[in-house]
This record gives sequence, C-alpha cells and structure tokens, in this order.
Amino acid sequence: MAITRREWLAMSGALIAAPLWPHLVMAEAVTGNAAAPVRGGVLNVHLGSEQRILNPSLRASTGVYIVTSKIIESLVDLDADGKVVPQLATSWESSPDGKTVTFKLREGVKWHDGKPFTSADVQYNALELWKKHLNFSTGLQQNLEAVDTPDDYTAVFHYSRPIPEDLLLRALADLGYVVPRHVYEGTNVLENPANTAPIGTGPFRFVEYQRGQYIIAERNPDYWREGEPYLDRIVWRIITDKSAATAALETGQVQLSAYSQLTLADLDRLSSNPDFEVTSKGSEANQFFNTVEFNFRRKEIADVRVRRAIAHAIDVPFFIENFLYGQGKPATGIIPSSSAKFYPPNSKQPYPFDRARAEALLDEAGYPRNSKGERFTLKLVQIPNGEDVPLFATFIQQSLAEVGIKVEIANHDYAGALHAVYTSYDFDIATGWNQYRGDPHVSTTVWVRSGSPAGSPWTNQYGWQSDKVDQLVDDAASEIDPEKRRALYVELVEQVNEEFPLWFAVEREFFSVVSKKVGNDHNVARWPSSSWHDTWIAK
Repeated sequence: MAITRREWLAMSGALIAAPLWPHLVMAEAVTGNAAAPVRGGVLNVHLGSEQRILNPSLRASTGVYIVTSKIIESLVDLDADGKVVPQLATSWESSPDGKTVTFKLREGVKWHDGKPFTSADVQYNALELWKKHLNFSTGLQQNLEAVDTPDDYTAVFHYSRPIPEDLLLRALADLGYVVPRHVYEGTNVLENPANTAPIGTGPFRFVEYQRGQYIIAERNPDYWREGEPYLDRIVWRIITDKSAATAALETGQVQLSAYSQLTLADLDRLSSNPDFEVTSKGSEANQFFNTVEFNFRRKEIADVRVRRAIAHAIDVPFFIENFLYGQGKPATGIIPSSSAKFYPPNSKQPYPFDRARAEALLDEAGYPRNSKGERFTLKLVQIPNGEDVPLFATFIQQSLAEVGIKVEIANHDYAGALHAVYTSYDFDIATGWNQYRGDPHVSTTVWVRSGSPAGSPWTNQYGWQSDKVDQLVDDAASEIDPEKRRALYVELVEQVNEEFPLWFAVEREFFSVVSKKVGNDHNVARWPSSSWHDTWIAK
C-alpha cells in the first residue's frame, strides 16, 4: 500500500514537509559589501562539530578545511570559475609522457615558526603524508615513486604511470596542503601535537583551541601576500546545536555558517532576512551526495538483488520534494550532473522507486516475509554530516519497513560513526555524505576501488572488490587523452551501477549563510575552504 504525504508526516515529527526556497542565491553573484576593504576586525565562524585533527595533510574534510586552510596552504587553489591558480606553487609543467610533473615553488615564504618553506617540505608531505595517510590522496598518489628536489624551490614528482595534469592540479587544491617537515619528520605523525596546534604558511597563525568551545587564529604579519590579510583574527565557535547556531547568527555572535550546517527550516527563513545572504555561490567545487553504503560481510547485503531492492524501495524524488525543500535531484551514479566534463550522457536513476519490484527481488533472493511480515533486520549507522542525514536515515527505515525489512538506527557522534563504519565495520548499511571535487579520481573513485588503507574514512571498506572496477579506475586515472578518459568514466559508472556496491542517492549543493557585513566572501569556487586572505568585515 502506498504511503501518502500526510502519513509520512504523521510517522515522524522530525520529518517536516516544506516549500521550495524562493530567496536563495544559487550560482549567481553574491551582493556582499561592495565598499573598499577594511583592515582589522574579527570574523566569527560557526563550526558545527568538534574537530579532533586540524591537519589537512592527514585528513581531507570540510570540517578541517574551513579552519586550517587559513593557517596551512596548499600548492594550488581555485579561482571563481573553478580554474587552478598558484598558491605555494607558482608554476608547473608536465612531461610529454605524463609521468613527471615539475613544480616551481614560491620563494621567501616562511613557516609561522620563522623557518623557511622549501621543496624539502613538499617532498616530505607528498611521500610521507599524502601518499601514506591522507584519505583520498592515497589513491591519487599510489603511483608516485619519488620527489626530487634539485633546489630549494623546485619539486619534481615522478610517477610510474601517467597522471593527467588537470587531474593532479585539481586534486592538489584539496589534497596538496603542506605542513612543515621539521615539525613532523621523525615523529608519530598521527599523534604529533601540531595536528591540533597547526603551523603553516597561511595568512593566519594558530593561537588557541579550547575543546568544545572555540579555535582562534590571528593575522600573520609575515604573510607573503603584501598587505594581507585584512582581518585581525578569526574565531571558529563550536556550536553543535543548530538552533543555537542560528540564534548566534541573528544576534551577531557569528557572521558565517558554511557547508549547510543549519537546519533546512532556518536556511529557508534566513533567506528572507535582509541582514544575510543564503547562497550556494562559492561552493561550486564542492557538490555532494547523500550516500548509502553496504557492508558485504552481511550475507543478505552481499546479494546484489537485495541491494537493488533497497534502492527500489526508497522514493528519492518524494524525499527531495518533501524533506529537502526541493533542493537536490536524484543521482544517476557516482558522478554528478554538475560535472560537465565527465557526466555520462543520457543518464537516469539505475533503480528508481518501484515497491513491487523491490518485493519481487527480495522474494527471488530467498527472503520471504515471516508471520510478522518481516524478512530480516538491518543495522543502519548514520554519519551525522548534516540535518538531512538523520532525515534520510529515518526515511530509509520507514521505506524498507514497507517491503518487510526492519531497520534499527544506531546513533553515534561523528567520530564514533566513522569508526563504526570504516574501522570496526559495525553496520549493515550506512548513510552520510560524499563530496565531489571536480574530478572523479579526487574523492569519488576511492569509494569503489579496493586497496585503501584499513580505517580510511569515505573509502571502500565494505568487504567488496571488483577486478573490472579496479582496472577502470586505474586506467582512467592514468589516461592523458581527455576523450579516452571521459569514455572510461562512462564505462565505470555503468559498471558500478550494475554491481551496485554502494548507492549515491541524491546529488546536492552546499549553502552558506553570511552576514552582509562580510566583504570578499564566496568569491572563489571553494571559498569556505580557501584562505580568506582578502576577506574583511565592516566595523
């Protein structure tokens, strides 16, 4: 029997149907403050969750970037159009065979402790941190064999297989942050105190981290960009309660909340407040998905018919329209429609909502209903990235109940959920987010390729492996002909949709809420994760 909208709302008071957001700025110019930059002042930023690590060379996530990209810099960044621009690297050149990439580095840059930044720092980060420990980067750099340093300002990367220059450069905006070699070498890098008291080359210097309260950074007087930054300091206020975070914005205690950390209802309401801009501008480089991950160690889940039945049982368009304020679209695979370069043509949902088909597949797989109308029970772990994750978890629970699958939702804090899914494998299905960073190999194919280090978050830890998928991932990552590379990704999407080891269900955009007192905000494609060297605030 089909469930009506009214019945859904009656089932869970947490699920609130809503109209579309009429006032949001989406991929348009942000009005902002057009006056000349003002020097001085403090920018207060909402941080929605505790960060146990502040080292983007070891952990790639928006929660890390929104803090440490102001303190620690990457080799390159993106401009407003998403094009790669210099940062610690000033230029680069690839060999014709694609196996050697030479970076020229910025001269005269100092670490916050006064020591010089050199190519030795880049060499150490690439070989010891990016290649060995950094989630997403372990796959990207798996063919990196050596980094030569012929002088203090040249780093030559040598690969065993070709690596497309556009792939490497786009990846390094997120996966090319550099920490000081002299602070990390010879230590247990995962336990180094600098992981929570970072030392970088960026426009702001770390001052203090009070757990559960705030993180403070102040202007770096020796910053290499002359006359910048404008701000005196940045304070990230850790506010885990979303309602309290909205109140902090409205009372002026904070001026920014990025990466969709507020409730959907508050984002909608603040979009009509003349003191704020609610916008997806400045996050074009960080599209994301609502995900469903499957643990193949569970017999029922290992059957592809069960995984397909789960997808068929969930009405994704209904969820988007009624519980996401219409902000999203059904995903058609592991590459979003916003990725014009790689999105397969004529794509469609691989397993659209069809409850009858779900019932038939479960019967076919040998899991009939018992006397209570149930087939089996699954444990669902929700990784609490945002408000929509528990909404989707509850929607999954109620949807699967309709086809005889009982779902028990396990609640953890963020770190506990990551451990449950990626280290202890204490789940049957899981739901959270995946970010797409402009190229499938940057942060997406690691979700399906085998071989990521055990325990690495947001990678293939499902107990599943496919020789064909592994080969397609590797071939696409080393194909320097753009058209051939695109064709390989089309084939990869088809193969993943067929084997269905995980499900990217909904593709989404991030939204920020920013006070109109803030200037030069959201002016590059990954602004919340950029350095904010030119950001200022009106007094």
